[in-house]
Amino acid sequence: MPTKQSTNSEEEVDLGSLFVIIGKGFSKLFNFIGDIFKGFFHFLIVILIFLKENSLKIGIAAIIGFAVGIFLETKSSDSFSSVLLVEPNYESVSQLYNNINYYNDLVEQKDTLGIQNVFNLDKETAASLKEFSIEPIINENDIINAYNDFVLEVDTATVSSYSFKEFKNSFNDLDYQIHKINVIAEKNDIFNKLDEVIISSVVKNKYFDRVKELTNENLNRTDSLLRQNLGQVDSLRKVYMQVMIEEAKKQSNGTSIDLGGEKRSTKELELFETNRKLNSELIDVISSKSSMSEVINVISNFQPKGSEIKGAENNKGVQLAILSSVLVIFILLLLKLNNFLSVYRK
Repeated sequence: MPTKQSTNSEEEVDLGSLFVIIGKGFSKLFNFIGDIFKGFFHFLIVILIFLKENSLKIGIAAIIGFAVGIFLETKSSDSFSSVLLVEPNYESVSQLYNNINYYNDLVEQKDTLGIQNVFNLDKETAASLKEFSIEPIINENDIINAYNDFVLEVDTATVSSYSFKEFKNSFNDLDYQIHKINVIAEKNDIFNKLDEVIISSVVKNKYFDRVKELTNENLNRTDSLLRQNLGQVDSLRKVYMQVMIEEAKKQSNGTSIDLGGEKRSTKELELFETNRKLNSELIDVISSKSSMSEVINVISNFQPKGSEIKGAENNKGVQLAILSSVLVIFILLLLKLNNFLSVYRK
């Protein structure tokens, strides 16, 4: 039979082995983390050595690129930009994007005559247009509101199988409410001649115009019906209150106990709740009439005078200096790779 002392010795040996294993595990973990930092530090040192050895070449390339960029900057005309903010309705946003892309294609193809015909401009003004672009104003509330409308429209089973994350991933640029149209030109006083053409190109579409007309007719009909219902509820409440007052007067002349008071109170609350719901629906309808009265709501027109495009990111000198430096670094890296492959093959 094993003695108590031998059992304790075996337990101490087992614990000692366990601590040794744990210690080796921590040691390997720390060595692994240390190797990562060493590798990163080594990589950083190699990059710094490379830049130090080739700083003269890279610097010369940057200077040459900057000089060429400045020369081109002095030869090129100033550029100005202006922004038009719009809120498309009736799914007209796709047509708006298509039209803007079409205008930009005319600019890229240097189709001055086509631009003249579209915007009714003279040749010089048409030639000064350099770019048309459109993008959404990113607003997370648009996604939340759209998902809320989706939940209210579909059945519970569909909602449970289509999460908010999936809905958000399917949300694209065309689904946002407000969109920004940006125009760049070499003249700063031509932008107020563009917005009317851009908007009318969509508004004059017969389909959108018909949908707008029908939608507004329905909203007006709903508005009238809600106001009529509100009037009927208010009249009913007044009659009901008058009846309650008359009954209260009769009860004040005797000692009869009214067992229907609770029921009358419940009816009064029901009328009040009905009035509240009708008012809430009427507010929604009025809001819809305001936002859906036009195919495209213009939130902000083009500024009469465009703002000059400035900044280092738009300066040709800075752009070409960076491009030249990156190009030289790429060529030097290719040469180093070629030398390494030559040595490796030997």
